[in-house]
Amino acid sequence: MHELSKQFRFEAAHTLNRAIDVEPSRRIHGHSYRAEVTVRGAADPDSGMVVDLGLFSRALAEARDGLDHRFLDEVADLGPATLENLSAWIWRRVESVCPGLHKVTVYRDSEGDACSYFGPRAA
Repeated sequence: MHELSKQFRFEAAHTLNRAIDVEPSRRIHGHSYRAEVTVRGAADPDSGMVVDLGLFSRALAEARDGLDHRFLDEVADLGPATLENLSAWIWRRVESVCPGLHKVTVYRDSEGDACSYFGPRAA
């Protein structure tokens, strides 16, 4: 059994309505994010790979393009721009290309925040 992970970074802006009344959250503001996508499985006996890194890289590049330098409030199917929604959104974008998709983690390193999504199979 192997785990293979790739990361990408993106910069994005958003607003956020929160349970606590924090005025700066309602204003447009931005963050630097890092996403890590992990696949898990046995290596294919013919290729020796869990997933083709070229296909994996292409799927992550497409997900990154949908988020990088975007106003997240306008990204289709995202919902409020929370770490939870970002990790689930990335999962939905890469799952068809990444058999054995195990986990998507989105980090906001400047705040020490992270959220991992394990997909509907883990529920």
